Amino acid sequence: MKLTSFGAALEVTGSQHLLEINGKRILLDCGLFQGRRKESFEKNHTFGFDPTKIDAVVLSHAHIDHSGNIPTLVKRGFKGIIHCTEATHSLCEVMLMDSAYIQESDAAYFARKHPNTALTPIEPLYTQEDAEAALEHFNGKPYNKTFELIEGVKVTFREAGHVLGSAIVVLEIEDKEDGKKKRFVFTGDLGRKRLPILKDPYQVETADYLMCESTYGNRAHEPIEESLPALARVVNRTARRGGKIIIPSFALERTQELIYSLHALIDEDKIPKNISIFIDSPLANKVTGIFKKHAELYDEEVRSQFKGIHNPFEMKQLKHVESVDESKKLNYFIGPCIIISASGMCEAGRIRHHLRNNIEDPKNTIAIVGYQAENTLGRKLVNNDPAVKIFDEMFSVKAEVVVLESFSAHADMNDLDDYIKNVKNMKKVILVHGEIDQSSVLAERTRKNTGTETIIMEPQKAITL
Repeated sequence: MKLTSFGAALEVTGSQHLLEINGKRILLDCGLFQGRRKESFEKNHTFGFDPTKIDAVVLSHAHIDHSGNIPTLVKRGFKGIIHCTEATHSLCEVMLMDSAYIQESDAAYFARKHPNTALTPIEPLYTQEDAEAALEHFNGKPYNKTFELIEGVKVTFREAGHVLGSAIVVLEIEDKEDGKKKRFVFTGDLGRKRLPILKDPYQVETADYLMCESTYGNRAHEPIEESLPALARVVNRTARRGGKIIIPSFALERTQELIYSLHALIDEDKIPKNISIFIDSPLANKVTGIFKKHAELYDEEVRSQFKGIHNPFEMKQLKHVESVDESKKLNYFIGPCIIISASGMCEAGRIRHHLRNNIEDPKNTIAIVGYQAENTLGRKLVNNDPAVKIFDEMFSVKAEVVVLESFSAHADMNDLDDYIKNVKNMKKVILVHGEIDQSSVLAERTRKNTGTETIIMEPQKAITL
C-alpha cells in the first residue's frame, strides 16, 4: 500500500492524496490550490497523476480547497464515482457551479478592464458545463454506514465537525500484497469542540495509520466563548466611526456562523439593532438554504432553537444580495453596515470588489474570520502589508484590519494533540494540510506524546504503508 500527496503537503490548500491499494488507485480529495495567480494556474492545470487511472474519489468535505478541482479531474478523463456524505453532495451541487461561474466572470472582467494589455489573459480552469458533467459522478452516503469502495476496501464516514457534511474518512483495507488488514483514517479538516451549529468531531478509537491535518499545529485559538464579544467590539467600534465592516467569508459554514452570531448579539442588545447586514454572495445564500434542509446535523443547542419560532438564520436586519447591480449599490450605502462576501481568502468573487472600494477608507474595518493561505490577498492583509494588489491595481490599506481567530473552524494545537492521543494502536501518524512551521512542531509533540512514528508528507514523495 502506497500513499502520495499531490496537494496540501507542506501547504494548506489543494488537498489531493493518492492511495494505491491492490493495484487500484483511490484519490482522497481533489481540491483547488489557492495562492499566487501564476502558481495557482500551473498547479491546478497539472495533475501529478493520470486522471484516467483513478478508480474512485473519496471527498472529505465541500470546501473548494478540497473539492474544487473535481471538474478538471472529470474533464481530463476520470470515469469513476465520487463518494462523499449526503450534505457534501448537496453543497457541491452549488459550490462547484459557483466556482465555475466565478472563473468565467473573472476572466470576462479582466478582458474588459485590460483589453490591450501585455498581461497574460485569465482563462477559466473549467466551465459551468464542466462542473455539471462532474456532478453526474457524485454519490452521497449517510454518516456511520459502511460501504464497499472497491474490492477489499470499505469506507465509513464519521462526523468531522468542521463544516456541514464534513467527514473523517475511515478505510478498512485488506492488503493483498502482505495479506494484512489495515485501518487507515483520514481526518480531512478536523473541527473544534463546542462550535456553534455542528456536532463535535467523532473520536476514532483505533487506527493503524492516521493521516491528520495540521493547519494550526503550533497555534492555539482564542476561546470559542470569546467569538461573540470580539465580534461585538469590532461592530460597535466601526459603527461609531460611521464605517462599514467588510468580512471576507467562506460561503460554507463561516457565513452561517456569522449570521448565527450576529443574530445572537442583536437579540442580546450587544450591537445596534438597526444595523444592516448584507450577505453578498449568491453561493452563501444557497448554502444557507441547504443548512436549513439538514437540521439533523445540528448540535442539540441549535436543534432546540429550530423547534420554536426563532430561526437563527433569519432576521429583519439581514438582506441577501443576489444580482451584480444590487452588489454595486452597496458602494453607495450611507452609514454603518456589515457586508459578508466570498471568497474567504479574498482570491475570487465579489469580496475583491468590496475591498477595492473600501480598503482606503480609515472609517472601515476588514474583519478576517478564517485561515488565510500563504500568498493570498487575505494573508497579505493579515500580515499588515501597507498596500495590496487587487485586480492588478495597487491600493493602500487604510481601513482597520482585525483578525478574529476565535471563529476558526479548524482544530488548534490543543485539539489536535487531544485527538491524536486518543487514537490507539497507531503504527504511523501522517501529517498533511499544514505549513512547515505548524506541522513540524505538531510532529515533534506527537512523537513525544504517543511514541508513534510521525511523518510530514512532502509533495509527490510516496511512502509505503
